[in-house]
Amino acid sequence: MTALDPTTRDGIGLLREREQVAERLLDASARHSFDPDTELDWDAPFEEGRWFWPPELCSLYDTPLWRRMSDEQRIELSKHESASLASTGIWFEIILMQLLMRHIYDIDPTSRHVRYALTETADECRHSMMFARLVRKYGTPVYRPTPLHHTMARLMKTVSTTPGSFTATLLVEEILDWMQRQTFPDERVQPLVRGVTRIHVVEESRHVRYAREELRRQMATAPRWEAGLTRLMSGETARVVAASLISPKVYASVGLNAAEAVEQARRSPHRREVMLRSARRLTEFLDEIGVLRGPGRRLWVSSGLLA
Repeated sequence: MTALDPTTRDGIGLLREREQVAERLLDASARHSFDPDTELDWDAPFEEGRWFWPPELCSLYDTPLWRRMSDEQRIELSKHESASLASTGIWFEIILMQLLMRHIYDIDPTSRHVRYALTETADECRHSMMFARLVRKYGTPVYRPTPLHHTMARLMKTVSTTPGSFTATLLVEEILDWMQRQTFPDERVQPLVRGVTRIHVVEESRHVRYAREELRRQMATAPRWEAGLTRLMSGETARVVAASLISPKVYASVGLNAAEAVEQARRSPHRREVMLRSARRLTEFLDEIGVLRGPGRRLWVSSGLLA
């Protein structure tokens, strides 16, 4: 699945550029890759009074319900929301790995572009295992997507266009990257969580570069029907991603009324601003390359990720 034609002058130039980007990313991977099993201290106990996620990133922060909660209950909520994000991150990364394998299926397997895609897949395997180990360490439930979203994701990864696949990749990676960049320097947060987010931020920065460069090339060469389908599907994917980050079940897990908590999070001005800020860098890029147009743009707005 590639829209680049190696028989044209433009196609040759784009493929050369693709190889140059992959070469730089392979060099960076050789210098800055981590083994979470040995890099992090998994045996250290959690520290009393420390957060598992920055409080300002918790979905109920600065709501009436938050103000009624005890400090212990707020910290416990941060643990369950962190577990929800990690659980959802595993789901997302499994989907992204499948999309990446579809992308390289028809491409020269000796190319640097394919070699980097396989390197990124190895990164994502380690990330998924790292997130799973973190959730197990928490002792929380594994928060799964709703059956509807699970089925929708199966359909999306089956029919997704190549630019649509890279848009979905960026959707997940850039939103979580922004949140994790607020987390790993925050000394209020548990050291293990900071270590997990630091590894993810360093390695995901390469994945974001790879996806951005490929998506820019794909949108420049995609036929009109493919670009239109990409715009529409990206909007619906944005809605699913935004709705899936925090499972409503986290609220019941900490003794809250789930329906009340969902409604307060939905109406929270602070939460809306967090979601907009998490996606701002991404939506500016997608707008620049022509993804945020037509009916798909309205879906992005309804997701809460675009003003």
